Amino acid sequence: MDLKQYVTIVEDWPKPGISFKDITTIMDNGEAYKYATDQMVEYAKKVDADIIVGPEARGFIIGCPVAYALGIGFAPVRKEGKLPREVIRAEYGLEYGKDILTMHKDAIKPGQKVLITDDLLATGGTIGATINLVEQLGGVVVGCAFLIELTYLDGRKNLDGYDVMTLLQY
Repeated sequence: MDLKQYVTIVEDWPKPGISFKDITTIMDNGEAYKYATDQMVEYAKKVDADIIVGPEARGFIIGCPVAYALGIGFAPVRKEGKLPREVIRAEYGLEYGKDILTMHKDAIKPGQKVLITDDLLATGGTIGATINLVEQLGGVVVGCAFLIELTYLDGRKNLDGYDVMTLLQY
């Protein structure tokens, strides 16, 4: 299936010069969403993942159905102040400053094989911080899976040493 036909390109959003890749038109088509999820499930099986981790919010949309299909857990990564129990933190750079991601301190067990999922690989900053959190807890990142990769931003270089799978590239 050619998933690109289900991605809507929105020019000049959220600001002039940006060509936004809208995945909601994959999600609202049952056949396309199932196909994308099935591809992620096959990848998760290949890397033998024990648990899926995804950063908010679109990482939840991608990762939760994969975890469900495999009958394994899902651990959320959220912005600071959003998780109710004891957390660990990772700071990462943005083009306009810094941000912080958090994860529950007991979300990953040492040695657990983790697949990180998200909708988009751009610069790799969010996923790099997510990897940092998983590894702080002793998890082993066995792969990173994305619906879309923006190759012109070269985010893959920031994930050097990690197995990366993408379904679409722009």
